[in-house]
Amino acid sequence: MTAILTERLRAALDHDDAIALLRGAIGCNSVTGNEAAVVSYLEAQMRARGIEAVETAEFLPGRPNVWGERKGVTGDRRLLFIGHTDTVHVEGWREHWAGTEREDPFGAPIIDGAIWGRGAGDLKAGICTSLAALSLLDKAGIRLAGDIGFAFVGDEESGEPGSGVSAGVKDYVARIESGAVDRPDFTVYVEPTRLAVYSAQIGFFIADITITGKSAYFGVPELGKDALKASHAVMSALWRHSDAISARAEHDLIGRGFLLITGLQGGGFIAVPETCKLSLIRKLLPGESLDTAAAEMEAVIRGAVQDSEIRVEIAYPAGRDHALGGTAAEIASDRPEVALLSAAVAAAMPGRGLVEGAPFWSESPFFVNRLGVPAVYCAPGDIRNCHTFEEHVDVEEYLAGIVAFASFMAGYCGVID
Repeated sequence: MTAILTERLRAALDHDDAIALLRGAIGCNSVTGNEAAVVSYLEAQMRARGIEAVETAEFLPGRPNVWGERKGVTGDRRLLFIGHTDTVHVEGWREHWAGTEREDPFGAPIIDGAIWGRGAGDLKAGICTSLAALSLLDKAGIRLAGDIGFAFVGDEESGEPGSGVSAGVKDYVARIESGAVDRPDFTVYVEPTRLAVYSAQIGFFIADITITGKSAYFGVPELGKDALKASHAVMSALWRHSDAISARAEHDLIGRGFLLITGLQGGGFIAVPETCKLSLIRKLLPGESLDTAAAEMEAVIRGAVQDSEIRVEIAYPAGRDHALGGTAAEIASDRPEVALLSAAVAAAMPGRGLVEGAPFWSESPFFVNRLGVPAVYCAPGDIRNCHTFEEHVDVEEYLAGIVAFASFMAGYCGVID
């Protein structure tokens, strides 16, 4: 049945409309904090494609979310497609591509079978895949029994001052909890996966560690407290701790946990260094507690500093669905919805649709862990070129994704003859 449906959908797909939809979305500058323009574009597209009850609301001043739904004939099941509207910055893009077709980060040129631009893969291709899939069902004359919701939220990306704490999805999930928005039965978050189906994802926390000693003239170092030397001891202890973490367990889909020191600042001007700052990120596996992991790390750090006169301060600047960071999430990889989506993708693009794990953190834990709603990641685009000057999405993969999503919508929601 999947193969027959796939061929029917492939024959009905409007390539030009689908490509124009994505190029228009990329053309809206939506660097984190500036989501309004692309939300306005998506709102218009949603209404034009027959999505009902389209609403927008600001999760922070000047920063809106947009959502809507297509009611099915029976409403027995509800499927949600969700993604973030914001992108990372474009600093250096024009200089990198000066004098070429790629110079404008929002120009969305088609080059060698790929659409280029900031947000192409992360994750405007996923958003547009879901919208174009609904239009494809309409064009193919397929009516759904179940409901489909669409929600596009801001503030997922990190990097912009005062932003990147998932404020958009927090607002949307709160509306589900209050009953203002209908609760989904299954969720597809459209992060780029190259059309794999990610049923598990990592958790994380970021820690900023400030070690403060006492400065002293270099000729009399015994009068100081060397923060850099203390930091060396801390780093050595943290690396040993990371090895111990990695040895504990291995997850079938996302590998081993670890701790990575990502930054070091310190030193004095011909003097004993008084202050040193470290930054690190900790990868967690499903089932690991953020609170326990942070407490373990703090004990390692404080145990490595032997001098009571050296102060240690630890901050966690990247709270997401948890005050310290983002929790890991997982649903059973053999769930029927996972198998159905995997089969729909494989039929649309042979070799794709494998069930894998996400090597990144995004917002599915708000559904899996907070709401108890099963969720996966799946969409066109390659995370390895996102956040870089090479960001692009292959047209063939994007069009196959539309067919796959439409087939999955039909299979999950049911079809009315």
